Amino acid sequence: MNKSIKTSNFQEKILIFFLFIFSLLINQYYGNKGIFPLDSFSHFDTGYRILIGEYPFRDYWIVEGPFIDYLQSIFFYICGANWQSYILHASLINVILSIVTFKILKDFNLNIYYCFFYSISFSILAYPTSGTPFADHHSAFFSILGIYFLILGIKNNLKIYWFLFPFFLGFAFFSKQVPSSYIIIFVFFILIFYSVINKKFNWIKYSFFSSALFISILVMIGKIQGISFNSFMDQYIFYPRTLGAERYQDIEISFKNIFLNFKFIYISLLPLLFTNLWKIFSERDYLRKKDFLYFLILFSLALSLILHQLLTKNQIFIFFLIPVLAAFSHITLLNYRFKEKFFIPLIIVLCIFITFKYHLRFNEGRKFHELRNINFSLSQPGNKIDKKFFGLQWISTEFRDNPKEEINLILKTISHLQKDERKKMLMTHYAFFSVVLNQKLFSPTRYYTTHGVSHPTKDNRYFKTYQNFFIKKIKQNNINVIYTMKPVERYFLSELLGDKCLKTSSINSILDEHLILECDNLKID
Repeated sequence: MNKSIKTSNFQEKILIFFLFIFSLLINQYYGNKGIFPLDSFSHFDTGYRILIGEYPFRDYWIVEGPFIDYLQSIFFYICGANWQSYILHASLINVILSIVTFKILKDFNLNIYYCFFYSISFSILAYPTSGTPFADHHSAFFSILGIYFLILGIKNNLKIYWFLFPFFLGFAFFSKQVPSSYIIIFVFFILIFYSVINKKFNWIKYSFFSSALFISILVMIGKIQGISFNSFMDQYIFYPRTLGAERYQDIEISFKNIFLNFKFIYISLLPLLFTNLWKIFSERDYLRKKDFLYFLILFSLALSLILHQLLTKNQIFIFFLIPVLAAFSHITLLNYRFKEKFFIPLIIVLCIFITFKYHLRFNEGRKFHELRNINFSLSQPGNKIDKKFFGLQWISTEFRDNPKEEINLILKTISHLQKDERKKMLMTHYAFFSVVLNQKLFSPTRYYTTHGVSHPTKDNRYFKTYQNFFIKKIKQNNINVIYTMKPVERYFLSELLGDKCLKTSSINSILDEHLILECDNLKID
């Protein structure tokens, strides 16, 4: 008996070791395959800026991802500020999620080889679709970790799980407000239902203490770094709410948008839905059972992520849900006497097909970063720009046919900025110049979008707040000149400062220089 247990433990360790290596390397590989500047570098400079004493909300306007910036700064501090340590951040999140998925499935007594199969499928569809740290991914993945610990808390009633799940939901919220907010709301109501139906309230003290500790740490960090509460509320709560309201109004209600785009997620959820509905009608006290709570939690997770995708209108990235839902469907069918039927082999075959299908589309094809149908043989070594980009295959959508031209323009820009010893501000999608130049470039925003997401535009009621923030950064840092790199356009500066405050000249085809002149507009209201 002991020999059998030792053999089983050894096999489990081997599988986890292989899962660790695979989920790490697959993300490192695809994280090096092409770039989409706006998204690929979204936490690169800001992770470095924290190391040199510039902080979110105080020194640059952000609407998402402060936790990712701080986490990235730790990776840069330990591993150096370079591309490989940047994607290592995403790779290790992929590793943690894959191994925790394995562990929770094993806790539900699923065979370890099935645990391995579903976990490795998850690792293929999770972070490699982006490869680089990305707010939507972080928020979804930390939400899943919170959900996992919530399920384990209900299943095993251990203090550690009740303590951990609020922390991870907090990390999710400070990665991005949605989908984490939807999941937190669902979790709140599910826990009320759990407590009332089962008369169990012991989780409250551990989760309340955890939440209070999390908030205390946030307040302490804010105080130490001089981040004002008003700046946090304006940037992270109030302004994003105006965006959310607009997106709710613009949501596209169609069969394709709501059902066909997520059909495989619904299919993988069907066995869970079917078995739970059957049990509700066939067992009198089923609503009190833990299995029903697991279903509610997983259903809420899927619903939250689908709602998030409908509202953001970004590339769909939540297909990693399919192996998770398929695994719990597998467990549910085993528990309810479907062992001998064809359902479980069907779930496995379906999971293999879907994993392969979306691996080709999103990992090989790099669809999430708009790199579909690009000839990657044209890509150039990233270290042509700087040694910090060693290992990166540089090719982007805009210069898809001639990445050498893009690299040459970036090198010319680097050379010009190096020679300019004035106090300067750089506004660009290529958010890596602070790292490459080892300089403070005082960008007032993490990145720039033309449709008013990263910062308020003139028709938004928080535009004046942002304008004052922008002018304050110019004055505080004694900025003499502002540089903009296309596709960031001059009109954005004109909205903020007015043409009379700027003298503009072109440096190269992507770089413009804007000398700051004395004018009445450079006053804070």
